Amino acid sequence: MTTQRPPKTFLQIMYMCLGFFGIQFGWALQMGNMSAIYSRLGASEDQIPLLWLAAPVTGLLVQPLVGYYSDRTWCRLGRRRPYFLGGAIFAMIALILMPQASAIWMAVIALWILDTSVNVSMEPFRAFVGDLLPEPQRKTGYAMQSVMIGAGAVIASFLPQILTALGVSTEAPLGHIPNTVKYSFYIGAAVLIVAILATVKTTPEYPPADMEEFNRLKKQPVSPLKTLKEMGQAFITMPSTMRRLAVVQFFTWAAFMVMWVYFTPGIASAVFHAAPGTAAYETAANWGSSCFGIYNGVAFVFAFALLWLTTKFSAKAI
Repeated sequence: MTTQRPPKTFLQIMYMCLGFFGIQFGWALQMGNMSAIYSRLGASEDQIPLLWLAAPVTGLLVQPLVGYYSDRTWCRLGRRRPYFLGGAIFAMIALILMPQASAIWMAVIALWILDTSVNVSMEPFRAFVGDLLPEPQRKTGYAMQSVMIGAGAVIASFLPQILTALGVSTEAPLGHIPNTVKYSFYIGAAVLIVAILATVKTTPEYPPADMEEFNRLKKQPVSPLKTLKEMGQAFITMPSTMRRLAVVQFFTWAAFMVMWVYFTPGIASAVFHAAPGTAAYETAANWGSSCFGIYNGVAFVFAFALLWLTTKFSAKAI
């Protein structure tokens, strides 16, 4: 039995998607600053890609597993919200610990915790709109998610530069993280947990439409091998449109990873001719993060256009 969801107000949709603002805030801080953090701690340029492995590995493994298990979850907090909240708590801790790292291995551990936690929170958010909004409002919900993603990423990317303009010190010897980066990560931790809590508090979930079928699925024995097998079967039987999108995403994310890993070190080396531990390097790192802010700003502006386009055209046309 399928139940039509009641329509939501614009404010309700905004609160529903607010958690994405916090998630992207933490994500953008990582993307704009992680390579520079590794360099400050003594990593060479050829080591940095290996130190970034947490991002693609956790995305590959955690997202499908969390999606699979959240479909089979129902408790007092609901279906998706337990994952939002649990992931946010650990992501907040990782954001606080990251700028305290005094060795490469500490930063690597913090990054693995951060990426795993962000993926735990983020994946159920993608299904949240489909769970709660009626069909006519889903395009608006997805566009609102894009707005929140863009806004969080822009503000977080410019944050080190903003703190520098406010007089926060950018000076730090090799092996240490400057205060602009430390305070940015602390602010990011606060923003992430507050945004997730706002969504959890204001957006209740509906129980599964077919509770009998849900309970049947929940009682089925689940093992990692069985889970992977079902995921593989889903991949094989996915619609042809999804297959084409998967190919596009494969090459898109390959390019993204190259940009995230090498953009800031590239600016420091090719434009500022600066080495880690120097004032020029900190200026370069700020500019690298700000360039990510411009890149995210384009996506943010286009998200507003999407809100209008979704009312005029079909999702396929867009």
